[in-house]
Amino acid sequence: MKYYQKIILKNGKEALIRSGEAADGLAVYENFNQTHAETDYLLSYPDENNFDPAQEAQFLEEKIKSPNEIQLLALLDGAVAGTAGIEAVGRKDKVKHRAEFGISVSKAYWGLGIGRALTNACIRCAKEAGYSQLELTAVADNERALALYRSLGFEEFGRNPKGFRSRVSGYQELVYMRLEL
Repeated sequence: MKYYQKIILKNGKEALIRSGEAADGLAVYENFNQTHAETDYLLSYPDENNFDPAQEAQFLEEKIKSPNEIQLLALLDGAVAGTAGIEAVGRKDKVKHRAEFGISVSKAYWGLGIGRALTNACIRCAKEAGYSQLELTAVADNERALALYRSLGFEEFGRNPKGFRSRVSGYQELVYMRLEL
């Protein structure tokens, strides 16, 4: 899928939300490692990154060609400030109506509206791709993220009290949320 949108952030600066391309492989790889080191709310740690820059480029190219999956970048002053994407839960008839949503924003850009813009863009892309349900998982202590998701219509449908085992804080409760499209 392809996407392109210019937005104005809370600080008055212009940012670009667009599909990641193969040429963005290194920048996305570096952004992944940075964001995953800055917070304990994401699924993995930088040392668990299974991609190198070339594999990241290939992943981005596959998403551009996909009719129902996407990886978006938020660019501010030419730098990758955040990424978000949607992926099919599966291809079988019983689950092909569902997509999973994931997002990360570099700490230097928190509070500017990038997370909201990326989330809204993914919601639009999920609708365009024909999904009827968008799902996400968030750490229960991540109150800012949960407030954002609720404000956009996501509803909680369950919790896992020991969903993550953090290297920093021990077990973390996960909140499962969904949005009907």
